[in-house]
Amino acid sequence: MAEVIKLSNTAIDFKVKNLADRIDRHSSPMLVYGVPRGGIPIAYLLKAHGFEVTDLPSQADIIVDDLIDSGDTQKHYVGLYGKPFYALLDKQTEAIYKDKWIVFPWEASEEKSAEDIPIRLLQYIGEDITRGGLKETPKRFLKAWKDWTKGYFQKPEDVLKVFEDGAENYDEMIVVSDIPVYSHCEHHLAPFFGTAQVAYIPDKKIVGLSKIVRLVEMFAKRLQVQERLTSQIADALQNSLKPQGVGVLIKCRHLCMESRGIECMGACTTTSALRGVFMDKTEVRNEFLRLVK
Repeated sequence: MAEVIKLSNTAIDFKVKNLADRIDRHSSPMLVYGVPRGGIPIAYLLKAHGFEVTDLPSQADIIVDDLIDSGDTQKHYVGLYGKPFYALLDKQTEAIYKDKWIVFPWEASEEKSAEDIPIRLLQYIGEDITRGGLKETPKRFLKAWKDWTKGYFQKPEDVLKVFEDGAENYDEMIVVSDIPVYSHCEHHLAPFFGTAQVAYIPDKKIVGLSKIVRLVEMFAKRLQVQERLTSQIADALQNSLKPQGVGVLIKCRHLCMESRGIECMGACTTTSALRGVFMDKTEVRNEFLRLVK
């Protein structure tokens, strides 16, 4: 979960005053339109500083929002109405807020703030968010995504336990096959799933076999593309173990390709990453491919 910054009422009052001072006033009173939903409280807080609120952006002198994140909302409103656009916080220019989750005083908690995301999504696709089957969906959605992306909060050194004891004089290939892979593609947030084959040839160090499975899971539980996932697993093993070499082969089905777009059911994508002797020596590479088949 992203680091949370909770803003107090005092902080909001201070920032609203600063915002009012920044606005170039060319008439009095100025009409302000608040972008739904976050900009609406800001618009009404500006009334204490001599502004008036309008429900029509076309009539407004300025448009306000609670924060600028990607900048898409700002571009949309400026492009559509050509009015000056202001925000209480700007993640693009204020480093303290970059990559943080902001909770405003009128939001009960970070969970309640985040629940607005699936609620808006359900409304966007035309669902009735008040019907029984969907009442708990926002909470379930956030809980599921916390689990599906928990790999962001782990590092290879957290899951890889390296041993020298047991590695004496062992220099043959170690293969862990058919490791389940379940991840989400970063392009559509759609699942992709399949299996990974991971092999290495030790050089005085070995790693617990279950830790290889945990390493695959750690990188899979992030937004991914299969090519990056494959390389990350290989690089983490190579950097932690310093083995003679590493081989990783992943084969997955992608729902972004099966359930939408081309709708090609059952198509599989295979990616590989070879390091050290797996790349340099043909006989090692061929042995790896033969074993994982």
